[in-house]
Amino acid sequence: MARYNDIPRIRTNKGKRYYANTKYPDIPLGRNDIYVYTTIGDRLDILAQQYYKDSSLWWIIAVANPFLRQDSLTPSAGAQIRIPFNVSEIISNFSKLNNQNISLNTPGNGGY
Repeated sequence: MARYNDIPRIRTNKGKRYYANTKYPDIPLGRNDIYVYTTIGDRLDILAQQYYKDSSLWWIIAVANPFLRQDSLTPSAGAQIRIPFNVSEIISNFSKLNNQNISLNTPGNGGY
């Protein structure tokens, strides 16, 4: 999923173009969420590929773990992070917030 493909581009009076702000949904705790401890070399995109079969869904893990640095895909080694299970619902909420129609190409409800 390329999450910026369908985000509207806004044009200013002077012709400058930029993307509209991206809104992220709240991701409540789920009974089937997985918790992992990170090790050296872990990255959010690699974890998303491992659990969701789609590395572009790294942002779900980032939003679910607000203590992670927002400017890095690499969490600190030894951090316990939550891997949300209900990916379909999260993507649906993301789409609604941003007026998009995004399909999920991962198998099953959570993709893992």
